Amino acid sequence: MTSPSTRLLNSNATESPTQAKSGGCGCDSPSSATVERDQKLEERIAKHPCYSEDAHHHYARLHVAVAPACNIQCNYCNRKYDCANESRPGVVSELLTPEEAAHKALVIGGKIPQMTVVGIAGPGDPLANPEKTFRTFELIAAQAPDIKLCLSTNGLMLPDYIDRIKQLNIDHVTITINMVDPEIGALIYPWVHYRRKRYRGLEGAKILHERQMEGLQALKDADILCKVNSVMIPGINDHHLVEVNRVIREKGAFLHNIMPLISAPEHGTHFGLTGQRGPTPKELKEVQDNCSGNMKMMRHCRQCRADAVGLLGEDRSQEFSKEKFLEMTPEYDMEQRATVHEGIEKFKEELKVAKDKALAGKKFANSPKILVAVATKGGGLVNQHFGHAKEFQIYEVDGNDARFVSHRKIDQYCQSGYGEEASFEHIMKAIADCKAVLVSKIGNSPQEKLQEAGIKSVEAYDVIEKVALEFYEQYVKELGN
Repeated sequence: MTSPSTRLLNSNATESPTQAKSGGCGCDSPSSATVERDQKLEERIAKHPCYSEDAHHHYARLHVAVAPACNIQCNYCNRKYDCANESRPGVVSELLTPEEAAHKALVIGGKIPQMTVVGIAGPGDPLANPEKTFRTFELIAAQAPDIKLCLSTNGLMLPDYIDRIKQLNIDHVTITINMVDPEIGALIYPWVHYRRKRYRGLEGAKILHERQMEGLQALKDADILCKVNSVMIPGINDHHLVEVNRVIREKGAFLHNIMPLISAPEHGTHFGLTGQRGPTPKELKEVQDNCSGNMKMMRHCRQCRADAVGLLGEDRSQEFSKEKFLEMTPEYDMEQRATVHEGIEKFKEELKVAKDKALAGKKFANSPKILVAVATKGGGLVNQHFGHAKEFQIYEVDGNDARFVSHRKIDQYCQSGYGEEASFEHIMKAIADCKAVLVSKIGNSPQEKLQEAGIKSVEAYDVIEKVALEFYEQYVKELGN
């Protein structure tokens, strides 16, 4: 799997001695048992783009829409069908049968060999559609045993299906938990349908909370990795999410993903129609930072459609509509897929060497933190033209490190001469707090506009951390002059 990215790394990177890392607390080195446990955990998430920030640069996922029914109502949700131009949870273009979903997984697994995960995330709740959900997983597991299986659920029925989930070797489960206080939950969930009865307001929120906690504990006992999603709703649960974070950590959650509320009026949700705003990027980052000391935070979530295809940050679902993929003959070759994965892992090792080299010797005391926006098509590289970007990855940089902290969706600048002024205004709002934009190329006009706004444009084709740290050093020198 030789690529320009690989050649770039081979030309720039040299082996460097491995540096011992302390735990940052002055303690002795971890025990061999702890190291072994951590290594096994890393192996479980290494190719899952949602559970591993590193993996999301290289591996793809597929969501299959087989679960239309839902057993709770959320004020931020409106499940839509045949919505090709929207990218958010609960939206799909087509519903599939389990047999169609399995066929789609085999087709895409052959066409996109770096696809490693098939998930069921809706458009309703997978466990409100248990027969369709588990039949889909059975078919895929039988024909594509190298693919990881995962599901996302509101947790209401999770305790009832732990044994079935374990039996099917579904190793990753996501629960959406927006509260651990039913009083707050009553502001988010109008009703809960449980055991053939509908419960409204506080009564429903209490049932949901109890079932979510029971399910979370059951996942821990079954050794199934759990990611918790929380939707940040300003004025309702924003300050409460620190408590949510504490509780789910104690219950054994592996990863916490705090996502911004999406509440545009045209989506038709209750919050959208009543004017409930979503958080600003600054507000979201502040809450994520406040929770990050307790457990690992997921910051690379794209709030994907329930029929998403491809790398996180891209959606190739229209390439594989039902009309198209049902006419395709699966060419699922596990050996060929394994070869592609070996190439990816080799590239990741080369990338790591290049990152370590870029970070070596960086020892700046009390260096201020800044944000930079990165245009990337993946692979951990600055490798995208400014005008082609539909999102920027945001890195927090100081004199010692460059750390991914978020992504921000934007309107694509290059639109064949139409709407570029409006799109640039949207871009500026998204990156106004950044000091630089790192791109492979940028035109003179947007470069000049960024300069006028005090944002430096940096052209490069290299490892993100390397480019970011080199810019930082120049930035600090200019500050001192």
